[in-house]
Amino acid sequence: MSDVFDEFAHITVLLKEAVEALAISKDGKYVDGTFGRGGHSRAILEQLGSQGQLLGIDKDPRAEQSAHELKALDSRFLFYRGSFADIRKAVSTQGWEKVDGVLLDLGVSSPQLDDASRGFSFNKEGPLDMRMDPEKGESAADWINRAPEEEIARVIWEYGEERYSRRMAKAIVKERENQAIVTTQQLSEIVAAAHPRWEKGKHPATRAFQAIRIHINSELDDLDKGLQEAFDCLAPGGRLAVISFHSLEDRKVKHFMRDIVKGPQLPKWVPIHDEGAPKAKLIGKKIKAGKDELAVNVRSRSAVMRVMEKCA
Repeated sequence: MSDVFDEFAHITVLLKEAVEALAISKDGKYVDGTFGRGGHSRAILEQLGSQGQLLGIDKDPRAEQSAHELKALDSRFLFYRGSFADIRKAVSTQGWEKVDGVLLDLGVSSPQLDDASRGFSFNKEGPLDMRMDPEKGESAADWINRAPEEEIARVIWEYGEERYSRRMAKAIVKERENQAIVTTQQLSEIVAAAHPRWEKGKHPATRAFQAIRIHINSELDDLDKGLQEAFDCLAPGGRLAVISFHSLEDRKVKHFMRDIVKGPQLPKWVPIHDEGAPKAKLIGKKIKAGKDELAVNVRSRSAVMRVMEKCA
């Protein structure tokens, strides 16, 4: 199937590994919580039988257009416009009670990065937007031009793990006193100039842009809610597979799965309580892209997939 947005083609990360991780039953019900341009969804549909069904979820209007194109070709595919944080509502909207597997491919997609008009990239000139759903919420430009210096510094530090967050925040506030910061290149240049030690092979605005994007889209809050809702929607034996691209995401996924399997990690002095039978089990160790995939898609180098299965 051709993509509606071929000029911003997306190479699906860990495609084979993700589909295998779901251990697909031909007549099962599955959820692709981050449809994007449908790479994972098409591969899942190939494994389903005539009675199987797949629900795609995405908040991006351009992803929705690709989803409707796929839906027109395959009646087993359904679509819900929204965030995977509301997966329980999306599933119930279809009249489903439980599902046999959920896949989440986190972060920003290649088409979003490559389309300068979306404002995600520090390498491309465009409006400073960064919203996954450009029809809702506050844009990055709106936030950058009104947020207090302390808030900007906190966001860049917490979500970007950027050691020079205070310098960057101070530079942003100083510049906006002269003129509004409304484009990606404006912000990129301000942040780069405030970074005293450029790392080889990494743009100095990388962490700041990541942090602002995460904040604007409430990505980590959505992840917390989405992980729990996805697990709650699973039928016994159902699997949750999550692909993350940076340490903040992966840490949350790792800790969530660990706590479901082993229970919350309590201080050593707290008496041990019997929590009964385990609720889930981990499936293998974390999975990363192999050499062949890395050779054709450099963005896969930071991808990490973790998988868990709900117990009966």
